[in-house]
Amino acid sequence: MLSAVDKVEAAAEDGRREFRVEELAEAAGITTRTLRFYRERKLLQPPRREGRIAWYGEAHLARLRMIAELLERGHTLGGIAELIGAGESGRDVAELIGLEAAIVAPWSDETAVHLGWDELKAAFGDQLTEENTAESIDQGFITVEDDGITHVSRRLMDTTTALVAEGVPLSAVLEASRRTQEHVTAIAEIYTALVREHLLGALAAEGPLAPGEATRLTDQILRIRPLARTVTDAQFALAMDRRVHAEYDELLRQRLEHRETD
Repeated sequence: MLSAVDKVEAAAEDGRREFRVEELAEAAGITTRTLRFYRERKLLQPPRREGRIAWYGEAHLARLRMIAELLERGHTLGGIAELIGAGESGRDVAELIGLEAAIVAPWSDETAVHLGWDELKAAFGDQLTEENTAESIDQGFITVEDDGITHVSRRLMDTTTALVAEGVPLSAVLEASRRTQEHVTAIAEIYTALVREHLLGALAAEGPLAPGEATRLTDQILRIRPLARTVTDAQFALAMDRRVHAEYDELLRQRLEHRETD
């Protein structure tokens, strides 16, 4: 006996992809009760009827998969119903899902790292104080567990350990980290405002997006994301060049003054 998936594949070979209620529910990974509930809530378009038999097609399966994805993203059934009821087609809603994914996709690719108390003691010694631990927690970097801590970023943890090993006090590293967070948050606000004001204005407007607009915005967001990181990295490197030269010139000036006074 063929499963629903086998029937779908067989139907595809002769150009026909239609399902009965049970087959559609199995292909979508839901129960027939849930499918009927969606249909009652007007989330699913009416089926093609042949006598007493209701036939569902690819569009219905795509709609069910779209609903599942929206639910996973935190949308409510009421919100999904409003979106569909506003006249959005299944393709348009799928495009909106893609746009949302592009906007909220993580920028960070950091991996967490767990360190036991013995490892932390070896790395920081008597600098592993309650004050420094509290500061790390407050900055959102670590969570404390019975057997040690988990840091949200292996790279930042490795950098902190290396700086302390070079003789920089842990408290000074954490202070620099807090000040850096303030500045990078301001930079993030600048670029999110730039995108919001100049690219995503259509999302704030009343009414549905024009056909294809969500796809166009998605492509645009995907192109711009790496540009923001490039600009920030380049400007930071240039700023470091300026500051290092200025600091070095100041050190030379002070050395010359000391020699003259000697």
